[in-house]
Amino acid sequence: MIVRIMGEGQLDLTDADLDVLNSFDASLEAAIESGDEDRFREALHDLLAKVRADGKPLPPDALEPSQFILPPADATMDEVREMLQDDGLIPG
Repeated sequence: MIVRIMGEGQLDLTDADLDVLNSFDASLEAAIESGDEDRFREALHDLLAKVRADGKPLPPDALEPSQFILPPADATMDEVREMLQDDGLIPG
């Protein structure tokens, strides 16, 4: 599956990563719902770090359709809240 981190590029992850990413996504959602800025920052950092660690970067000139689009590391809680779908940034 292809994941885009806004402002950074695309990474290719295996479908097996989906469950792990969903747990990070759930932590991010909980932080947003509670309004806890510190917890939000940590959860966003952890999610992006996991995607970067497990994903294989695509070449900069590759334009593959992204299954998921994640916010940049410096996104605000309000910006991420607007990106959330019914079941988070990473549905599943």
